Amino acid sequence: MTGGLALIAAGGTGGHMFPAQSLAEVLLDHGWRVILSTDDRGARYAGAFPDAVARQVVASATTARGGLIGKLSAPFVIAGGVASAIAQFRRDRPDVVVGFGGYPTIPALSAAIALRIPRMIHEQNGVMGRVNRRFAPRVNRVACGIWPTALPAGVTGIHTGNPVRRTVLDFAGAPYAAPGDGLLNILIIGGSQGARVLSDVVPAAIAGLPDDLRARLRVAHQARPEDGKRVTAAYAEAGITAEVQPFFDDVPRRLADAQLVVSRSGASSIADITAVGRPAILIPYAAAAGDHQSANARSLADAGGAEVLPESVLDAASLARDIHAILTDPTRARHMAGAALSLGRPDAARRLFDLVTELSQ
Repeated sequence: MTGGLALIAAGGTGGHMFPAQSLAEVLLDHGWRVILSTDDRGARYAGAFPDAVARQVVASATTARGGLIGKLSAPFVIAGGVASAIAQFRRDRPDVVVGFGGYPTIPALSAAIALRIPRMIHEQNGVMGRVNRRFAPRVNRVACGIWPTALPAGVTGIHTGNPVRRTVLDFAGAPYAAPGDGLLNILIIGGSQGARVLSDVVPAAIAGLPDDLRARLRVAHQARPEDGKRVTAAYAEAGITAEVQPFFDDVPRRLADAQLVVSRSGASSIADITAVGRPAILIPYAAAAGDHQSANARSLADAGGAEVLPESVLDAASLARDIHAILTDPTRARHMAGAALSLGRPDAARRLFDLVTELSQ
């Protein structure tokens, strides 16, 4: 089918919005009309969506956060958003509704259920988010980014993978230059906001490496703006060549150039690492809901593509040990790169598109 209408609903984080954007781009390429439904927060992440994607800002809320007044008013805000979505769908009925998680998806998915519109969800993490878990038994398809994904009883998932940006696809499967006697590139990424624990531990770990190895390192470290100066100073004091920035707009190229990646294990980071295929040391965010970052990391570690250091045991000495072990063993590093690449799903957006078209028929 071409020329249908897909309503994409996504919450207000990059982890939800980036895969939603990828699906929207493929839908547009195939002649679909696309509407993005999100809240005010999510709208701030929608700037990279194609101009052809219409935006609908809906009212939504959560009872899990906020003060007493916010928690008490949340059900009424959500009910108003659902009523508005039903009215909108009656005026312009979607052929399919796709939810990517987060509270802003509640109105669209609830309206799709009420009006019996074909619907599906995509879960990015190895542990389902609260909203996706609630809707999983009531949708027609459940697509999973990480495999395996912990699903509610009676729910069957389909492993599509997590869509990656087109800039990542440009470097998908790029040949890996295993560590040798020349320069060695290490990329440190901690999600869209950086990660303070990485800024606290990584410079000290790299400073603790043997002199001959440390002299050959080129480090690119994503750090929060408030941490940038001290991280830069720590590398400079240890005589390490490092570029420290709050945001790298060329992460795909840096991934392709890297001999090793040190990263959080958010779904988008795992998708990028596996699409390009690079050895990684993963440090899951301990406070992630449902400990989903540990679940994300486990799949890559089990395949042999990553070492995992939980925050509970993370220190400079243990991280230096793992960095040294990978960068001084080309055979192991090459094996890890291949294992990571074997989990990559560069066609994830196309797989999602196929599910959408299947539901619309």
